Amino acid sequence: MNGWHETEVRVRYAETDQMGIAHHSNYLIWFEAGRSDLCRARGFSYKEMEEKEDALMVVAESYVRYKSPAFYEDVLSIRTTISEVRSRSIRFSYEIHRRSDEALIAEGETLHLVTDKRQRVKTIPEAYKHLLSEDSSRAFPAEQGPS
Repeated sequence: MNGWHETEVRVRYAETDQMGIAHHSNYLIWFEAGRSDLCRARGFSYKEMEEKEDALMVVAESYVRYKSPAFYEDVLSIRTTISEVRSRSIRFSYEIHRRSDEALIAEGETLHLVTDKRQRVKTIPEAYKHLLSEDSSRAFPAEQGPS
């Protein structure tokens, strides 16, 4: 549907196990960082959507396939794209690559239902649906963000 948005992270010591390998639990956190940056690049934040529209993106499904280990101090590129926008859900896809050799570290998806604060599923507000569906060539680089 759209191009990839990139977010850079460095594997911290606290994110590794005794062997210096990034623990599997960090990957969903890194997916969230990529997803949040992608939304900001599209011109909005989760917080804005929650406060202005009473619309929360709740994780309904998550999937990670681990391909190669990431190590302490590795610089990783979290590549995020929107693979599907429906009336009440959004699917994000991810790839994590090591910058030094472009090795594919992991890939995955998350499916989000849009709900109100009372946890009732609702339709994605039209303005946000448009921002999530628009051509990624109009997106802001992550380090710039919207003004």
